[in-house]
Amino acid sequence: MAYVISDDCVSCGACAAECPVSAISEGDGKYVIDADACVECGACAGVCPVGAPSAE
Repeated sequence: MAYVISDDCVSCGACAAECPVSAISEGDGKYVIDADACVECGACAGVCPVGAPSAE
């Protein structure tokens, strides 16, 4: 299951910088993950200061 970013996102961009496949982009008020591109590596969850990304 692809990762998703919750509304806890503070739009810091740490997750996007860490994503090895560039599946994360800035959305409207928070970052979003392209489920089709996500390889479920968990790198985004490891760097998020508020724990917003999680496995669906």
